[in-house]
Amino acid sequence: MLKFLRCVVVALMLMPTIGAAQDFQAGLAAYDTGDYATALSEWRPFAEQGYAPAQFNLGLMYDNGQGVLQDYAEAVKWYRLAAEQGNAQAQSNLAFMYGNGQGVLQDYAEAMRWNRLAAGQGNAQAQYNLGVMYANGQGVVQSYVIAHMWFNIAAANGDRKAFEKRDLTASRMTAEAIVEAQQRASVCMNSGYQDCD
Repeated sequence: MLKFLRCVVVALMLMPTIGAAQDFQAGLAAYDTGDYATALSEWRPFAEQGYAPAQFNLGLMYDNGQGVLQDYAEAVKWYRLAAEQGNAQAQSNLAFMYGNGQGVLQDYAEAMRWNRLAAGQGNAQAQYNLGVMYANGQGVVQSYVIAHMWFNIAAANGDRKAFEKRDLTASRMTAEAIVEAQQRASVCMNSGYQDCD
């Protein structure tokens, strides 16, 4: 009997979680069909309660003006809340906002910081963006070797633009520098993105 009661208590504890998951999924389904008003109404309560995926989704909606007026400052607010909880997509998008001065003052150092956090979680977009920043010397000392390394890593993780950028960067490098960049990429990837400097 005691075992049965434990099962009932556990089931009752999970019911709100199951309902919440269904509400979040309803928001995803609405978003996918372009019903942004429903997606917003489903996700906002979760975002306000601190659920990082919902915060990221609200940031995306404000960033793109989907169901709301486009508002970069509001997008930054929601991205930051999710990013501070470790959401790699939010970190990458927040870095982009800082790099382009959208909703915040342009700040390459802050863009670099958020890109590094996302790249360290394997986010290919952030890895690509680090390559761009190193290639252009934005917030860091310009380095084709490190740019090539990040483009190579991003390409290995599926970012299609990274192949082209890696090859363009390689055309500006010596053969020795390319070998160094490839070795650095290998070390970085083998360390789980921890030894990337």
